Amino acid sequence: MEATEAQELQEHAEHGSRESAMRPVAFTMSVLAVLVAVTTVLGHRTHTEAVLTQNKATDQWNYYQAHKIRSNDTELTADLLGVVALSDPAAADKVKKAYADHQAKWAAELNDAQAKAETLEAQVRSAEARAGRFDFAEALLEIALVITSVTLLTRSRAYWYFGMVFALAGILSAASSFLFK
Repeated sequence: MEATEAQELQEHAEHGSRESAMRPVAFTMSVLAVLVAVTTVLGHRTHTEAVLTQNKATDQWNYYQAHKIRSNDTELTADLLGVVALSDPAAADKVKKAYADHQAKWAAELNDAQAKAETLEAQVRSAEARAGRFDFAEALLEIALVITSVTLLTRSRAYWYFGMVFALAGILSAASSFLFK
């Protein structure tokens, strides 16, 4: 065997070992890409949940407001009946009692509608907080993917380790969104 052939074989062996040394980095990049995709989908779904819940809260507040307006109108009519002289006081008392019954019923309904609307608003705040955590996790995982990819260009594992730090932070951020519901 000649010296040049031996040198070529040695270079091929070194090239193959360098490539196999980068396999964990490439695998890590693949995993990070999947994590970015999953986190993005979860973030989008959580944003959608927040929007839909906000719509429900708005509908509930509209329902509350409609009842409040009806209650106010009934109260004004009852007050007017108390001031106006009617030819049949017994009929007026009957109408006043009916209005008073409506007022009592609507007062309870108003409290229920307000409580439901406030509960929905709390759910919106929670969904927005979770969506924010998913967005932050997505950004961290994307940064990790980019930093890790620099390892393939520089052949320096320091970038891989640095990328793993960002990946861990991204995973923790995404996981924290499941803790706060």
